[in-house]
Amino acid sequence: MAAMEGLIGLMNRIQRACTALGDHGGGGDLPTLWESLPTIAVVGGQSSGKSSVLESIVGTDFLPRGSGIVTRRPLVLQLHQTDDGSQEYAEFLHLPKRRFTDFALVRQEIADETDRLTGKTKQISPVPIHLSIYSPKVVNLTLIDLPGLTKVAVEGQSESIVQDIENMVRSYVDKPNCIILAISPANQDIATSDAIKLAKEVDPTGERTFGVVTKLDLMDKGTNALDVLEGRAYRLQNPWVGIVNRSQADINRRVDMMSAREKEREYFESSPDYAHLASRMGSEYLAKLLSQHLESVIKARIPSITAVINKTIDELESELDTIGRAVAADPGAQLYTILDLCRAFDRVFKEHLDGGRPGGDRIYGVFDHKLPAAIKKLPFDRYLSVQNVKKVVSEADGYQPHLIAPEQGYRRLIGTGLTYFRGPAEATVDAVHAVLKELVRKSIGETEQLRRFPTLQAAIATAANEALERFREDGRSTALRLVEMEATYPTADFFRNRPHDPPAADASGKAGAKNPPAESQVPVDRYGDGHYRTIATNVSQYIRMVGDELMKTIPKAAVHCQVREAKRSLLNHFYVQIGKKEAGEFGHLLDEDPAMMERRQQCWKRLELYKSARDEIDSVAWSSGR
Repeated sequence: MAAMEGLIGLMNRIQRACTALGDHGGGGDLPTLWESLPTIAVVGGQSSGKSSVLESIVGTDFLPRGSGIVTRRPLVLQLHQTDDGSQEYAEFLHLPKRRFTDFALVRQEIADETDRLTGKTKQISPVPIHLSIYSPKVVNLTLIDLPGLTKVAVEGQSESIVQDIENMVRSYVDKPNCIILAISPANQDIATSDAIKLAKEVDPTGERTFGVVTKLDLMDKGTNALDVLEGRAYRLQNPWVGIVNRSQADINRRVDMMSAREKEREYFESSPDYAHLASRMGSEYLAKLLSQHLESVIKARIPSITAVINKTIDELESELDTIGRAVAADPGAQLYTILDLCRAFDRVFKEHLDGGRPGGDRIYGVFDHKLPAAIKKLPFDRYLSVQNVKKVVSEADGYQPHLIAPEQGYRRLIGTGLTYFRGPAEATVDAVHAVLKELVRKSIGETEQLRRFPTLQAAIATAANEALERFREDGRSTALRLVEMEATYPTADFFRNRPHDPPAADASGKAGAKNPPAESQVPVDRYGDGHYRTIATNVSQYIRMVGDELMKTIPKAAVHCQVREAKRSLLNHFYVQIGKKEAGEFGHLLDEDPAMMERRQQCWKRLELYKSARDEIDSVAWSSGR
C-alpha cells in the first residue's frame, strides 16, 4: 500500500509539473501525460454540499462560502500526505514561492484569484486555480472542484451561464480517465439530481462514477435515503457514500473539522436507519475509498501512461535535435558552429540547383522558354523593312554609290541588328539571378539548424546576395561580349554563298550575251525595292543564324558565370570575412531568437520531467509488484 500511495503522490507531482509547464493540452495520436493521469472531478448542483464534502475530505476549512454561485473557476486540488506531526500548509501554482499555513488566507486567495479573472461579478471562467495542500490528515488525491450546475441564470449572470457551466463541467468529466464524484443532497429526489443526470450521460455504465449523498441529517423525519445508499434507486458499479456536513451553526461556532468528523461518525453509528452501513459512510471513508480506487486505476493504466511518456520523450528529443543544443561559450566551438551552419545551408542550396529540392528547374525554364520568347519578340520586321534598309544603306554609302555590293550597308545593318540581342542576353542573366536569389532565401528558411540564429541568417543572406550580384555582373559581361563578338565580326562564308543580283540583259531580253553592244545593254536598277528586299532577306537570314547560336551560348554564359560559381564559391568571401573577425565577435552571429531559446528551455524542462516521471513510475510500480 505504501508503494502505491507513493505512486499516487508521484502522479500528483507530475500533474503539478505538467501544469506549471503548460503541458496539459490535447492533440496528437496519444493524449498528453496530463490527460493520461486519472483525476477526480467533483460535480453537483449549486448548494448541493460540494464544498463541505471537499473540506471534510481535506479536514480543513479552506473554501469560500456564500449563497448562490461561489465556485466560479475550476479548483484543481492536489492533496499530499505528509508525516504525522508535520505542519499542514498550502501552495498555489500562481504563487509558487509563498507557503500558506493560515487557511483563512487560502480561502481569501481563492476568492481574490477568482476575482482577478472574472471581476467582482457572478460570471465564471474556465481557467483553473491550482492548489496543493500538504497535511498528515489527507490521503494522496487529486480533486477538481467545479462550478455548481444550475438551471436558471440569476441577476448579474449572462443568459448563457447555464450552458456555459455545463460545457465547462463536461470538458472534464468527458475524459475517460476522469473519475466522477457526483454530489446529490438527500433532501432532493435522486431522479432530479443534476450530477447524476450528467454522470449518466458521460458514463452510462456507471464505471467511473461515485455517488455521494449529502445532508442526510436534514431529511424529513420518518424518511431516509436507504434506497439510494443501497443502490436500489440508481445503481452504480461503485458504492454510494452518505455524508453529514457541518451545519451552518457549527461553521459559525468554528467547530473544527476533526470534531465534525467525530460528530459525523457518531451520527451514522447511532442512526437506526444507517447504523448497519456506518462502516461505509462518512467523509473519512469516502477519502479512503477514492484513494484505493485511484490506486487501482493508476496501477491498471501504468502501461498506457508509460507509453505516453516514452512517445513524448522521443518527440522532445527529436525537437531538441531540430532546435539544436545550446551554443558553446568557447570561440573555437562557436567558429566551428558557424562554419557547420554555413555548410548546412550550402548543402540545401545545392540540392535546389541539382534537383534534390524544387526550384533549380526554373533556371532551365529561363533558357527553354523565356530566352526564345524574348528573341522572338525582337522588332526585326520593322528594322529590316525596305524603307529602313534603304536608309541605312544610303547612309553607309555616303556621297558615293556602291559599285557592286553595299558592303558597308550590310555591315551596318548586321552590326546594329545584332545589338538587339543585348536585351534578351541581359534579361536572361537577370532572370537567372532572380532564381538564384530566391533559392538563397528558400534555402536559409529550409536549413533547420539556422532557424534559431536570425543574426547569422541575415549575415549569410547578405553575403550570398552580394556574391550573386558579382556573379550577375560577370554573367552579364560575358553574355554581352558574346553578342558584341557576333556584331563585330560577321561570318564571311555566309555572304560568299549568298544569292547575287541578276546579271545585265541584252536588248532582246536574253541574259549573259557576249560583248553586247553598249546601246543594247539594260542596266540593273540597284536602287529599286527588289534590290533592298534582297539585302533585307540576306541580313535577316544571317541574324536568324546568329540568334540560333546565341540561344545556345547565352545560357552557357549564365551557367558558367552564375550557376557554377554559386555552387562553387557562394560563401567564399563570407568565409574570408569570418576569418578576419575577432574571437569575441562570433557570439554576436550566434545570437538566438528569444522565442527559440524559450522553446529549447521548455523542451529541456519537459524532457527532464518526463524522464524523471518514467524512472519514478517504474521504480514505484515495480516495488509494488507490477
